[in-house]
Amino acid sequence: MAGTKAGPLNLLFASSCVGTIGSGIGGGVELTLLNLAREMIIRGHRVDIVAPQGSKIELDCPIIEITGEPQPSMQQLDRDTQIPITSNSLLTRMWDLIGEVQSNYHLIVNFAYDWLPFFCSPFMNVPVAHLLSMGSLSKEMDDIIEKTSIRFPSTIAVHTKAQAETFPFARKCRIVGNGIYIKNYQYCNKPENYLVWVARISPEKGLEDAFEAAQNIGIPLKIMGLLQDKSYWESIQQNYPDAPVEYLGFLPISEMQLVLQHSQAYLMTHRCTEAFGMTVIQSLACGVPVITYDKGGPAEIVRHGETGYLVPSGNVAELVKAINNLDKLDRLACRQQAEAEYTMQVYGNRMENWFYDILAQSSYSRQ
Repeated sequence: MAGTKAGPLNLLFASSCVGTIGSGIGGGVELTLLNLAREMIIRGHRVDIVAPQGSKIELDCPIIEITGEPQPSMQQLDRDTQIPITSNSLLTRMWDLIGEVQSNYHLIVNFAYDWLPFFCSPFMNVPVAHLLSMGSLSKEMDDIIEKTSIRFPSTIAVHTKAQAETFPFARKCRIVGNGIYIKNYQYCNKPENYLVWVARISPEKGLEDAFEAAQNIGIPLKIMGLLQDKSYWESIQQNYPDAPVEYLGFLPISEMQLVLQHSQAYLMTHRCTEAFGMTVIQSLACGVPVITYDKGGPAEIVRHGETGYLVPSGNVAELVKAINNLDKLDRLACRQQAEAEYTMQVYGNRMENWFYDILAQSSYSRQ
């Protein structure tokens, strides 16, 4: 299908293959895809979504469901490990289908942080835009993404400068940020006496630091997120038996934000370099200050001493100190930052401009 400089686009969104949309396995990628699809539809574009069978998508757009074995998350692999693709691979089946239907679209938007979509890009007849959801985790991935960025300039986007700088090709990445529908998050100026921690329960998220802080300071901690690593969860409970914690499970956004908005603060204790931090801007939208480690995307979002605190990574003593200074922060400033910088209108503009820029490249070639 021929490209267009302006006017409606036919877009095909290719989901992550680590799990179904709505399961929580994909983390912030799921919310990013759904929000962006909704925003593009509102703007008059057509959006179809290719996703694992069983995905939950409450949007007025077609979903093409594919069966197969989910792809292991790159976070579960060592940096030098060869990336596996099984014979029953969901990823392979998805991109086989994309190859068959590509002529119906102006642009394919890839949300999967996997090797195969980048390998397939030169063999497609329409452009492929790749939105990277993580920083550098694999030498194989770095190599294939860099080759794609050289052959097809401007087709690689990241959420933050910190994420881009984990790659050797940082200057070739387009920084697009992220956004949410602010109206879905209610501002609360009268918090209750508890903290929240929201993420997949997995070692790279550093939940044990939040447990230790809660145990040391005696403030209840409410935990929300997919229980991905049961043995990790059990070991933390054994190591911090006196921590006043409550696990609420993986909740829909409507329920999650009700718990979030009444909290004193959101703790983000990540070990990895987070690409962005959707829960950070969700918290700010509720007027909830964020206490996060000073690494990765969250450190670019939180205004230290104004909408939260940036703490040295792994320093629980400083984490506790920050909790004790929450009364110095203005919750209204948190909401105002979210409204000014992280609406879907702002994010949608960036993404729409990126899509048009890719299509407008006269040098773009599939030869």
